[in-house]
Amino acid sequence: MTKILCLALNPAIDISSDAEVVRHTHKTRTHNQQQFPGGGGVNVARVIATLGGTCELMFLSGGATGELLEAMLKRLPIAARPFPIKDPVRVAYAVHETSTNLEYRFVPEGPLVTASELAPLFEAIKASDAEVVVASGSLPRGLPDDTYVQLAEIVASKGARLVLDTSGLPLSEALSRSQMYLVKPSLGEFEAFLGRKLTHDEVGPAAQDYVRTGAAQYIAVTLGGDGAVLAAADRIIRLPAIDVPVNSATGAGDSFVAGMVWALAEGWDVEEAFRFGQAAGAATVMTAGTELCRRGDVFDLFERETRRG
Repeated sequence: MTKILCLALNPAIDISSDAEVVRHTHKTRTHNQQQFPGGGGVNVARVIATLGGTCELMFLSGGATGELLEAMLKRLPIAARPFPIKDPVRVAYAVHETSTNLEYRFVPEGPLVTASELAPLFEAIKASDAEVVVASGSLPRGLPDDTYVQLAEIVASKGARLVLDTSGLPLSEALSRSQMYLVKPSLGEFEAFLGRKLTHDEVGPAAQDYVRTGAAQYIAVTLGGDGAVLAAADRIIRLPAIDVPVNSATGAGDSFVAGMVWALAEGWDVEEAFRFGQAAGAATVMTAGTELCRRGDVFDLFERETRRG
């Protein structure tokens, strides 16, 4: 079985709750609070474990919130390995306004991390025998925008495959200077990289242009309620959105990545894995707050959409 390593350079404690109305100045009384270990790479590892896969998780951890994150991860079937930093792990908060069904998400930038704190994690990656490395999430403060470029070089030198899900300048640096296996931006993230808006018909060809530069073997662009596009050098595949009840978008992109990576590790072809990733993302939208997908929902949606063709 393919060995998977997930990386979380900016993990979080994800807290969610419900409120009837969110108003400025006044206290907002909340209920149904939940908390989960979160942040891109952590969420990917959680979903892979939920799907029945195995993976190792390496993450930066500091402060009392880091201790809490480590304790939460110890309860999950994930081989989690923390790397110490001085600053505390961030806490993200989402509030679902029940009167409007809107969700308000508050996401801090994260701790200040130094190059010397990151170095042991990169050394551990060099020593790892993982065949697929998944880097998901934003970079914490202090790390240079080319951090994922450095990671891509390490992964390539080992003959492993890198899957990247990030945004902003770190995404731009990686797409401009690296060779990766799979990159998964959202439409907004991809448009920000290109510096222009795209019609839905333009997304696939624009992604394929970057595949053909050698930046990545595959680029999957998620389009929210309009589905997703997968671009390879020789083909473009577009899937419509899966019709599900919407409760929360938190973690949907991470779940998409995890679903694709799990399916590829199981030996599925890339088109099937793309469809499975979309099912994992849709299954996460069905759950409330910072809860991620349920295994049964993912497989039910995948089988339903496969029957529809």
